[in-house]
Amino acid sequence: MLGRYSVEGIKGISKERTKAVVAEIKKEGGNADAMYAVLGNYDLCFVVDFPGNTEAIKASVNIAKATGIGFRTLPAIPVDEFDKTVG
Repeated sequence: MLGRYSVEGIKGISKERTKAVVAEIKKEGGNADAMYAVLGNYDLCFVVDFPGNTEAIKASVNIAKATGIGFRTLPAIPVDEFDKTVG
């Protein structure tokens, strides 16, 4: 998940909000494997694992509504699984 802060989103930065984001990910059956603040086109990069795309979409939208951070969620599969599927 790649996120961009809105002006509203920047105002709410806190450890508590980060914990709430992790809780939302877990609520949808996901796990936050890593969370990074980044420079460039995006402000945040979350490496998350969800059971499926539906759960990822729910978490992404709920987090955006609660924080004012817009997310682009990018489904991915491991390369070895990709190789088996298309190879």
